Amino acid sequence: MATITTNAETQNKPERQQHSAASLNHLTTESANEASQGFDTKSALEIARIINHEDSKISAAVKRALPEIALVIDSVARSLRDGGRLIYVGAGSSGRIAALDACECPPYFSTPPQAVQYIMAGGPKALASAVEVNEDSEELGQRDIARRRPTRKDMVIGLSSSGRTPYVVAAVAYARARGAKTAAITCNQNTPLADAADIVIVAEVGAEVISGSTRMKAATAQKMITNMITTGAMTRLGYVYENAMVNVHMQNSKLVERGISLLMRSCDIDRETAVDTIKSAGRSIPVALVMLKAGVDKPEAVRRLARSDGNVRLAIEDTTLEL
Repeated sequence: MATITTNAETQNKPERQQHSAASLNHLTTESANEASQGFDTKSALEIARIINHEDSKISAAVKRALPEIALVIDSVARSLRDGGRLIYVGAGSSGRIAALDACECPPYFSTPPQAVQYIMAGGPKALASAVEVNEDSEELGQRDIARRRPTRKDMVIGLSSSGRTPYVVAAVAYARARGAKTAAITCNQNTPLADAADIVIVAEVGAEVISGSTRMKAATAQKMITNMITTGAMTRLGYVYENAMVNVHMQNSKLVERGISLLMRSCDIDRETAVDTIKSAGRSIPVALVMLKAGVDKPEAVRRLARSDGNVRLAIEDTTLEL
């Protein structure tokens, strides 16, 4: 079980920070990349080719972490199904990736506003302005996660390319000590963040084109992984039918058209029938889909969705399935 830093321990912070700075040099994400030597002398096309070549390595790095990603997908799905939350914690580029994923869950999957959250070192203002000094504070990391009152129902995921960001490590350790399930997403092996978490996802993307610029390959890997986690969890919860986002909020013309097309394609009906059914369903695509697929009226479709906890396929089949 991870431990919580006490006030007495913070007295050695300068010494600890010096040690951390030294250990930073041994991280693969901080090492020099031979493929980009003389980068500043290259033409625009050569620069693009070098970056593209390095980016081609990211998918393979993420692929090696798929078993751990799957574990996190199921853990997130269980937390959300049981009324818990997914809480991302990050700093700098990692925090911005976390914030992006959290903010996109409500419009794409109609999750409640509090179901998927993010905590950013430096607060929301750090999304647009650099407030990187906060990432060195264990106390702030503990304070910010403590304000969310994590419980055993929650899943807390810390993102840090280096795996050593004090703010993130302290927040994850605090959440774990309070009973929350925890995970780490990092790009280096054997890190303090890995020690603090229950499940460790490591995407070893190697040295960056510009040494230490983890907004590049490392951040791209983290974006790929967070995409997998939330998309996978929402799919496991039944918010996706076949490969369509059935829980999407129809709040603009594009999303309305997407909902109409989804019904037409899934149920092999014409546009007029799709539009009429959406209106009858109270503009709810899940309700409309259950009505059409199961051949039931709106009240029965609503009851089936309630019995299946919003799982569209189970509502259509009117059965139960353990995640």
